[in-house]
Amino acid sequence: MRHLTFSWQGIVALLLCIAALASLPLLAESAARPLSDGTVSLIFIIVAATALLSFAPQPPAYRATVLFIGAHGAAWMLLSALSGNEATATRAFFLLLLSSWLLAWRCVTELSKLQPVTAVGKSALELLIPAIFGAWILILWEAVTRGAGVPFILLPPPSAIGARIMASLPILGDDVRQTIFKAVLIGYIVGCLSGFVVAVLADRVVFLRRGLLPIGNMVSALPIIGVAPVMVMWFGFDWPSKAAVVIIMTFFPMLVNTVAGLAASGSMERDLMRTYASSDWQTLLKLKLPAAMPFIFNALKINSTLALIGAIVAEFFGTPIVGMGFRISTEIGRMNVDMVWAEIAVAALAGSIFYGVIALTERAVTFWHPSIRGG
Repeated sequence: MRHLTFSWQGIVALLLCIAALASLPLLAESAARPLSDGTVSLIFIIVAATALLSFAPQPPAYRATVLFIGAHGAAWMLLSALSGNEATATRAFFLLLLSSWLLAWRCVTELSKLQPVTAVGKSALELLIPAIFGAWILILWEAVTRGAGVPFILLPPPSAIGARIMASLPILGDDVRQTIFKAVLIGYIVGCLSGFVVAVLADRVVFLRRGLLPIGNMVSALPIIGVAPVMVMWFGFDWPSKAAVVIIMTFFPMLVNTVAGLAASGSMERDLMRTYASSDWQTLLKLKLPAAMPFIFNALKINSTLALIGAIVAEFFGTPIVGMGFRISTEIGRMNVDMVWAEIAVAALAGSIFYGVIALTERAVTFWHPSIRGG
């Protein structure tokens, strides 16, 4: 007979469930839509049964499935109970929610034990685990803001932010087009490309390498709020001034990382290239650049974040009546915090996609590197 598999998450979840049972009701007496006894009982049964079933001897995949269904089913029912009952959640409500969160934690633990044999399975698992983590951030955010009655102006719930996004798609589309597809992309490409070219020249010319790198460290420390107004005065209020800020912010990280990468090849490898009578360009293309690729992609990933931040902040100091930074600065003045959070969510999504594309490109280009093969 196989032994039971206990976990501290499941045991604590059961204890919290018992504590919630002793602290009933789930909603205050002032709730406009009180829960029926059957609904309350069903939530308790789902949480307790899921915790108990997780102790049973079974493969990690089956246990993870049970935990996933139970944890998210209970959380969905708890959040549904808040519809029309905002600011009425009691201690029992949050104890049950914490129980569900612990079961989701155990679910992620079990998923991390799986070893898929196919590439598709590995990719799906790599996406599922962070997706569960991110979903629970939203679940807890929604429950606290709606259940505890957090003022909307301080922190709107994710449901309100999602509704604002769906209702403002044309406006958000125009802002993304102005900020990301014009200022960010153009500035990013020009800044990274120019930093790369200058780094190649600096690798050949000692004077440039010794002179530019200290300047690069100094310029990297310049505050955006000091550079952005100057760029607006020089290049006007439209996207070119924001692209100029992005160029300044991305040029030197690319320069510093590429110079370090070009120097990463070993002396033995360089001596070997000289014994083959390789020209400087052949040494650069066949030895130095491949060795520098991890450094270059590191700069590209760093710059993907810096470019987005630089463009948005630069729009605070003068822009046409469109753009993500413009929208954030104007809507916060009108106290439309849901629109501000909608812009933040869209910017975070765009930045994540941007970073993900670069990371996937890095895996395809530097597949030979130990950090990629080891992953």
